Amino acid sequence: EIAGFDRQMSTLNRSFNVMTLTDAVNALKTASLPPRAACVTFDDGYADNFTNALPILKRHQIPACFFVAAGFLDGGCMWNDKLVEIVRSFKGAAIDCPELELEPLKTETLADRRAALVKLVAALKYLPLEKRDAFVELLVTRTQTRVPRDLMMTSDQVRTLANSGMEIGGHTLHHPILNTLDLRAARREIVDGRLSLSAITGRPVRFFAYPNGMPEFDFGREHVGLVKALGFEAAVSTGWGVACSGDDLFESPRFTPWGKTGIHFQFRLMQNIARSRFRLAAPPVPELQS
Repeated sequence: EIAGFDRQMSTLNRSFNVMTLTDAVNALKTASLPPRAACVTFDDGYADNFTNALPILKRHQIPACFFVAAGFLDGGCMWNDKLVEIVRSFKGAAIDCPELELEPLKTETLADRRAALVKLVAALKYLPLEKRDAFVELLVTRTQTRVPRDLMMTSDQVRTLANSGMEIGGHTLHHPILNTLDLRAARREIVDGRLSLSAITGRPVRFFAYPNGMPEFDFGREHVGLVKALGFEAAVSTGWGVACSGDDLFESPRFTPWGKTGIHFQFRLMQNIARSRFRLAAPPVPELQS
């Protein structure tokens, strides 16, 4: 995977004008974006962003923006990664989870385990944050799973990224699906995550990535307005497409070029350019009391 990422960055460097997110946003504002402009971003704050990706980015002189869910730094573990470890390490024939109204999830074969993970993620993903986390912890206890504590970056690693010239963006504190929260709770998650990252890096956090990031399904018009009201300069989704001058900078599209070979990577890049973009209607700016 490291070699594959290295090849992708080499291809990107040869074929695109790779820019910092700051420069790209400024160019979009002034309708001066160069042809084949591209930005590289990472979400969540995984440790391999630092250990694996950073050396490759530096070797190719590629800037990137790392959107970090600050609440998982320094030994935390995201809920979906706990589920992966539960299913991966479980020793029995089936995982019982009647609280989720699921039949016992068989774990006898690799295919069984993959199917079990898909069902668990689907059952939990769009639950309210506290309820989702409570169910996950219940399963951790029931299956006696040892949760990994080295998947996410440390504060020092985030600070080093920033000091290396990389941009650090907000991604909430605990990575909730914003549509599952009331607006006040969403504001608290966004603000607390931003404050934490600013304290770590000693720099303002100017950009935001919506957790999971699919317009309408994961965040709505009110969240776009909230991010604007909080003073961010731009925000990114996971809706496919390309950003153009005149677009709302708080719904900038992104995509993940799945595919391990260079041909697949280039195909995904072209496919993204061809796909139509999905946008929310222009949001009102919410008025919230601190």
